[in-house]
Amino acid sequence: MSRSKRIYVLDTNVLMHDPTALFRFEEHDVFLPMMVLEELDAAKKGHSETSRNARQVSRFIDELIENNGDGKIEDGLSLTRPQSLQLSARESKGRLLFQTQPVASGQRFGTVMPDNQILGAILALREAVDGVEVVLVSKDINLRIKASICNVPAEDYENDRALDDFSLLYTGSKQLSSEFWDLHEADLRSWTERGHTFYELKRRKDEDWYPNQFLYFEGDDEIELRVLKIEGDRVVLQIIDDFRHNQHAVWGVTARNREQNFAINALLDPEIDFVTLLGTAGTGKTLLALAAGLAQTMDQQRYREIIMTRATVSVGEDIGFLPGTEEEKMTPWMGALTDNLEVLTHTQEGGSWGRQATNDLLASRIKIRAMNFMRGRTFLNRWVIIDEAQNLTPKQLKTLLTRAGPGTKMICLGNVEQIDTPYLTETTSGLTYAVDRFKHWNHSAHITLRRGERSRLADFASEAL
Repeated sequence: MSRSKRIYVLDTNVLMHDPTALFRFEEHDVFLPMMVLEELDAAKKGHSETSRNARQVSRFIDELIENNGDGKIEDGLSLTRPQSLQLSARESKGRLLFQTQPVASGQRFGTVMPDNQILGAILALREAVDGVEVVLVSKDINLRIKASICNVPAEDYENDRALDDFSLLYTGSKQLSSEFWDLHEADLRSWTERGHTFYELKRRKDEDWYPNQFLYFEGDDEIELRVLKIEGDRVVLQIIDDFRHNQHAVWGVTARNREQNFAINALLDPEIDFVTLLGTAGTGKTLLALAAGLAQTMDQQRYREIIMTRATVSVGEDIGFLPGTEEEKMTPWMGALTDNLEVLTHTQEGGSWGRQATNDLLASRIKIRAMNFMRGRTFLNRWVIIDEAQNLTPKQLKTLLTRAGPGTKMICLGNVEQIDTPYLTETTSGLTYAVDRFKHWNHSAHITLRRGERSRLADFASEAL
């Protein structure tokens, strides 16, 4: 692809998705049609994420106009980054251009649809800057189709992608070869401490492990290990606990497969502050997170209470029209919690009276909170479960994770095949972003759960339908 200077035309949805998009095109120029400014103005009212972003874009543009001094706005504004804005991307050296001339009425696709006005502005711009490539950047697939029909190059906004291909996402576990012990025989040191076995060895070039990654052997030698520490090329591995048997049950729940065993080990480790569990429906994400939370809240008293929240489909929108308290308003979204609590309380002895007493006790220690009111809060010694995290943008997830105070553990659950938020994809979801960004941190762990454990009917339905 040629690196010659281009003009990128930004659609409204790009700016409302990421206000810093203005400063992310390096040496290229950015063009804003008048219709984009109109749509930003229409979207600025309200308390939703998109409204806040629309207002932020307007503030950025206002600041750029002020910094322009006596320069003519027709010549464009220098895209100098505001001092308050910290971006990892290279400094932008292009200019911000505006549509200063109206497109002739009735010409180029009419004036009814905003998309058609944006297209008209692009075609007029292309005539005015003959020889410079003009590219539309939009998250709206239909507008990109229209642009392609008009022979205008169109791209999706990809700067917020965590990775190019979702299949490359870190899974949290890795199979070891059968020759593993033979290869490390010369540099291997082992010891036992507090009932756990540890191995220290020198990492080879092909062993690109991450902290708290789980390693396993396929076949007869079913040892399962965890990468405990990485210091240069020296690595400490630990044999993990096996929670597949009833004597090691966690609040009555046992692991039914290898990945669930990895997940329980990560959830029960007090040194791990952040756990992400990715998996399709029925892999046990919510059940494992709740069981581990109850065991450490009720039995070990490590956490004061469990806080459960989830991204409602209308993320960030008002839930005031539902009757009752905050907890009662969230109840329609919390079917997963009630279903899993039914499983967990059913394992307790004492008949229906005993189960009711257990339900009342658990209800006093499990709080349901709406995501709308999280800003500004701090959670101390809490076990926080964020369900349906695939529907969160990276910025929304950052808002939630920065609520964690001392002694708090955050667990993010999600299935990226079920994204309901507009303009979010598998590669731009906040959950994908968190998995990729946290994999190098010593106090986080991730597991991708692969096998559904609901029933043979659910397993067959997920494969066949």
